[in-house]
Amino acid sequence: MNTKIPVSIAGNLVADPELSIGESSVAHAKLRVAVNQRIQGADGTWHDGEPVFHNVSAFRALAENVATSLKKGDPVTVAGELEFRSYEKDGERREARRIVADTIGPDLRFGTAVYQRSSHMAAAGTKAEVEASPDAPALAEVAAPAYNLTSKSPVVVPPFGNAGTNELSY
Repeated sequence: MNTKIPVSIAGNLVADPELSIGESSVAHAKLRVAVNQRIQGADGTWHDGEPVFHNVSAFRALAENVATSLKKGDPVTVAGELEFRSYEKDGERREARRIVADTIGPDLRFGTAVYQRSSHMAAAGTKAEVEASPDAPALAEVAAPAYNLTSKSPVVVPPFGNAGTNELSY
């Protein structure tokens, strides 16, 4: 019996994410996240409580992005479903729990991050596969950014501009 409960946690990675490719060619990243509760003592001082360790699984593009972006010690936030499983091993009934992640990101309370969007071509497959396809020029156009802005002042875009360019300079 599987039970899934929506959950969100914030903690630190205990180890580097482990990326593997399953039998059905689906990427799977395993993470271990420690969550510490902050407790205020009677004298007003704060200290860490006992850590709770969570096993987290991410799949497909999320798994690949996590494996290339995060490392041991990074503060992270995870949102997904808490999954409980029961199974038998050596004639003994056991239980396991994990979070199947929908989203994972750096916790920006403790630092900054630079976001880099993955191109659509990377999601479609390797570069060689994309170049070999008959639709290669069309796929390359999808990966290009919609606009390149070179100003920090407000930009007013006319409703009907030149469709042949994607650069604006004001």
